[in-house]
Amino acid sequence: MLPLVPAARAGEPISLLCLGAHPDDIEIGAGGTILSLLEQHPGSRVLWVVLSATPRRAEEARSSARAFLGQAGATEIAVHDYRDGFFPSEIRDIKQTFETMKSFDPDLILTHYRADHHQDHRVVSELTWNTFRDHLILEYEVLKYDPDLANPNVLVALGRQHADTKVAILTAHFPSQHTKRWFSAETFLAIMRVRGVQAAAPSGLAEGFYAHKIRMFS
Repeated sequence: MLPLVPAARAGEPISLLCLGAHPDDIEIGAGGTILSLLEQHPGSRVLWVVLSATPRRAEEARSSARAFLGQAGATEIAVHDYRDGFFPSEIRDIKQTFETMKSFDPDLILTHYRADHHQDHRVVSELTWNTFRDHLILEYEVLKYDPDLANPNVLVALGRQHADTKVAILTAHFPSQHTKRWFSAETFLAIMRVRGVQAAAPSGLAEGFYAHKIRMFS
């Protein structure tokens, strides 16, 4: 199998752009993969962008991102305050924010699944593809009330340690979400277990992504 980022050898740093509509989206969808990538590519550059957050949630987002990025090199965590649930009506301003990211020129972009039923998630995915035309983009999934889970065509097998660390950071750094029925260690492990079966992962755990276009060779 080809490595996730074919242009980078193990041990060499990469540049990684992580995009989320809300605090905890990136962590839920791709937290284990991010931990694995940074272990394989220590010293990597990471731009972590959250588009919508209240002041309390913004602090949770920054704290969680710092916990996930411990093995990274240069990092930037940007948390914006676009109105939750209203991204379609604010797409012009959000597009301007995306334009400022072009100079980062990432090797890999992690963003929302384009068929996600949450309107904010779909806008982020649409603008990712609209802004970045020559990059490797993987779309992560966020389990929630909406019945929008599909069959991902990219599966990243996770070690048990990375899966457990992902869950531990999520539960420790987002206390504002603890009253929500879906926000639990059991939920996060359940979806990783399903994807782990599909990936035939040795640990039984994986994360799923959607790739719509991949150029394998330069």
